Parts: sequence; C-alpha cells; structure tokens
Amino acid sequence: MEGTIKTLTDKGFGFITIEGEEKDLFFHGNELKGVSFAELKVGDKVSFEKTDSPKGPNATNVTRI
Repeated sequence: MEGTIKTLTDKGFGFITIEGEEKDLFFHGNELKGVSFAELKVGDKVSFEKTDSPKGPNATNVTRI
C-alpha cells in the first residue's frame, strides 16, 4: 500500500494518510526500513504493509518512496 506521512511525534511514531480511507494509519519508528525516523518529514510518500494488532490496524515495513 502507499500513503503520505500526515503526523510525526517526538515520541517516535506517526500517522499515514491513505487516499480513499477515512482513518489515518498508525506506525511506529521501529517499523521503518531504509530511513530513520529523524529523516522523515510530513508530506513524504511511503509504502507499507497494513497489519492488525491488539490496538487496531497499523503500518509495518514502512519505506519512503
């Protein structure tokens, strides 16, 4: 899947906006591949896998496009 970084926090996580979906998708900095959390910027395009967790859906294997 692909989306856009909407929010980044100082706690090492953020949210991805997916076109055509109502809710943003949570991701943790530990799920980044090929880029560090500090290098990401709001508006960056990313690809990822959507997975389910006990707290709801989240993004894994997040890479900047």
